[in-house]
Amino acid sequence: MFLQNKSKKIIEKHSQGFTLIEVLFVIGIISILSAVILTNLHDARSFGRDAKRLIDMKEIQNALEFYYDTNGRYPSSDTDGCGGWDVGNQSYPFIRNGLVESMPNPPEDPVATGNCSGYRYYRYGAGSSGCPVSKGAFYVLGVTDMESSARPHSQSIGWSCPSRNWQNEMDWVTGRFEKQ
Repeated sequence: MFLQNKSKKIIEKHSQGFTLIEVLFVIGIISILSAVILTNLHDARSFGRDAKRLIDMKEIQNALEFYYDTNGRYPSSDTDGCGGWDVGNQSYPFIRNGLVESMPNPPEDPVATGNCSGYRYYRYGAGSSGCPVSKGAFYVLGVTDMESSARPHSQSIGWSCPSRNWQNEMDWVTGRFEKQ
């Protein structure tokens, strides 16, 4: 009888709640799962921002072609303090000044800080960087900070002349000569 009462008390004592070790174990599992989920969420957001950047590049290319069709040349670069490059997060002058009516608001990099990172555009004169003079002036358009891949981005078209490769300077880049 004495043993039965003692074992009954032990069973009752253990069935009243969780032990400290059990609680810590559950908290540990929840922490690990939270870390995995948050990491995947961050990666998904990075891929989403990069997808937006690629769409913006296509829109800017279309605006440049519209400008070219209207004016017979690509727009000049505006020196806005980034080595002569037009930086998208400071708005492209050819869009800002209303020269491209099909694009009233310039696209902006979703996270660029304004320190010459993000979207870039520059119009070079004929023969610059060793490119053929016969092909005329050309533009270079690119993104400096893609988040979901290393340089170069897998969808980068690339652009280079004999003495310069812009793919080494940007994550995604393209260009086009005025004379094809």
